[in-house]
Amino acid sequence: MSAETNLENITLGGGCFWCIEAVFSELKGVQTAVSGYSGGKVVNPTYEQVCSGTTGHAEVVQVKFDSEVISFKEILEVFFTVHDPTTLNRQGNDIGNQYRSAIFYHSENQKRIAKEVINELELSKKWSNPIVTELKPFDKFYKAEDYHQNYFKLNTSQPYCKVVIEPKVNKFRKLYLNQLKQD
Repeated sequence: MSAETNLENITLGGGCFWCIEAVFSELKGVQTAVSGYSGGKVVNPTYEQVCSGTTGHAEVVQVKFDSEVISFKEILEVFFTVHDPTTLNRQGNDIGNQYRSAIFYHSENQKRIAKEVINELELSKKWSNPIVTELKPFDKFYKAEDYHQNYFKLNTSQPYCKVVIEPKVNKFRKLYLNQLKQD
């Protein structure tokens, strides 16, 4: 089996795409983590349009990963560790439907596994509130503007990065130390 056949895509929304991209870009087995927009009704939306909350898009990260290195279930376990899936249309101070928790699955197998993971998490009572993560079939992905790509890595001293993204990335690094890429 060639390495190319092991590649899968998943499109994940967990609040601000800068946070999700920062985490997944460091994860072993992830080839690319690209910030963008999915789940809306406007073709090729701009950041300003998405931020208005009127396009229906979520800020997402399209993750391309090697399923021989990291399983889809492991991708979801990381995803549910780095955001709060119980808050409808918000993550912390980021409020609006563009910040919703969402999994845009690319196959029926991904849908099945996502349902299993959500059920396991619900049964574990990890959160006191129910999981409100949207589970929908992938339709379209629109890559965000270039200045959104690798945002955390390129802007680590920016206040939002220091206050919001850095603590999430540090938590992720501590929890998943053995699964980080070696630079």
